Amino acid sequence: MAVERVLLASPRGFCAGVEMAIKALAWMVRAFEAPIYCYHEIVHNKVVVDRFAALGVIFVDDISSVPPGFPIMLSAHGSAPEVVAEARRRGSYVVDAVCPLVTKVHHEVKVRAGKGFHIVYVGHEGHEEAVGTMAVAPDSISLVENTAMVAELPMSTGPLALLAQTTLSHREWEEVAVAVRSRFPDVWTPGRSDLCFATTNRQSALMSIASDVDAFIVIGSSNSSNTRALERLASEAGCPRVLRVNEASEVPTDLSGTVGVTAGASAPEELVTAVIKKLMPRLGVTEVRVTEEDEYFPPPRNIRDLQSAIDQAITVMVGGSFLSAPKMDDRTVGASTVLEGLVR
Repeated sequence: MAVERVLLASPRGFCAGVEMAIKALAWMVRAFEAPIYCYHEIVHNKVVVDRFAALGVIFVDDISSVPPGFPIMLSAHGSAPEVVAEARRRGSYVVDAVCPLVTKVHHEVKVRAGKGFHIVYVGHEGHEEAVGTMAVAPDSISLVENTAMVAELPMSTGPLALLAQTTLSHREWEEVAVAVRSRFPDVWTPGRSDLCFATTNRQSALMSIASDVDAFIVIGSSNSSNTRALERLASEAGCPRVLRVNEASEVPTDLSGTVGVTAGASAPEELVTAVIKKLMPRLGVTEVRVTEEDEYFPPPRNIRDLQSAIDQAITVMVGGSFLSAPKMDDRTVGASTVLEGLVR
């Protein structure tokens, strides 16, 4: 390998929603005996999923396959209302780790459908987030992936709303959105974009260095929508060689010159570190930061209640005072650190 230097995109890796979901599942692993069931992959990353599976988490794609009486977590991508209801019926303890940004879109679907709107939803057919969102109002929503599907939409005499899967790239969204607005000039759109800020930030960071590299490595799994968007974006930007890898072992040994590195929103930082170690850039690593991210999503309510109960129990057992006991601060430990330290 003859890599001269690495340009490291920043922001990269875990977003606030993924941080929240991974730390929540880690709490469940530590608080309950295995098995713990999770509806769909907690996040779309093979390394993360495999690590939790090794600790007794069973990932299922059918909530009815969960035996009654076990703890259940619902993934960060959001679940259909009937799935949430069935999980609560079956589970001894249920945590919904849906990203708040996805919850916002679910709320928009519910409100618009309730007001008589038909919703044009821009997303990827079969993606867990799209499936869960469309299930909120299945009779009032149409999914489109491209401009050809927009052209096939029937003309409507009623009001229309335009919403999106949060993990789309700006290019995916904008092209389809322009086509929808062209056909339906009066279509309603939310005042704040549905696109995830973290997805946007990672794409901006990639674009800031795409023209300066001989190859670009995008770290993340093939079923991660935002990772694949980064991969496509690097190719569209003209990068001579774009590689998506799950982990360092997949990095080819014939790379040379300047290599760009980024990671999808579901990829832990330990994978970035391992990739850079394998690249061994002769002139080192330059981190290129386009913005700071300080967004934070607190743990789901059930997890906060669990944390509080454990804190109180420990305080009582050691004879401490509730007034002087230190408060747990979930912000101080990142999900990548939590993942690295997970042992049973």
